[in-house]
Amino acid sequence: MDILGIDEAGRGSVLGPLVIAGVIIDNRKESILENMGVKDSKKLTPDRRKVLARKLKKMFEYDTVIYSAQDIDEMRSQGINLNEIERKGMQEIIQKLDFDEAIVDAVDVKPLRFQDKLQRATGKNIKAEHKADDKYIEVSAASIIAKQTRDEAIAEINKSFEDVGGIGSGYPSDPTTKKFLSNYTYNEMPGFVRKSWSTVSKLKNVQTTLI
Repeated sequence: MDILGIDEAGRGSVLGPLVIAGVIIDNRKESILENMGVKDSKKLTPDRRKVLARKLKKMFEYDTVIYSAQDIDEMRSQGINLNEIERKGMQEIIQKLDFDEAIVDAVDVKPLRFQDKLQRATGKNIKAEHKADDKYIEVSAASIIAKQTRDEAIAEINKSFEDVGGIGSGYPSDPTTKKFLSNYTYNEMPGFVRKSWSTVSKLKNVQTTLI
């Protein structure tokens, strides 16, 4: 049976893209992935993720949907929340690929609600669960591809800012990312910054007050 695993990377980041990846794996090959050391991307070193992502892309059919910071800000300005943005990306992958069952890492607090929305929108057999990237090796594989794709995007952006200390991981809790953002007013923020994030949008209010 061909199983499509789907996961994302960059959901909570204030910098860079949100990447959603899907990979189709014949369940008879699950043991091969286990022997390769495939697991939730958060449990792997960057070097190991890089190697596994390259192997997975060569071995299996996969697809990615990438939303830039500007894409995310635009959709949020239209009242589309982050859960719906992710569901939209997952739905796009589901509709592109041919498989028997899909397993997705649920972003909704109610997994069954998220599952029902995807099934009604696509007509496909879908299972949505919390921590699916830790429970199902197909979703683990997708998490590796998503994370590596995002890491490459962040590394490319970082090249232009190495002389000022870099941009960090892109997450609001990262001191390097915080320091990078402090160099700009709201209107000066580069295009890869998610201006709709509270970390950044509050600067707009500060700026307005000063004026």
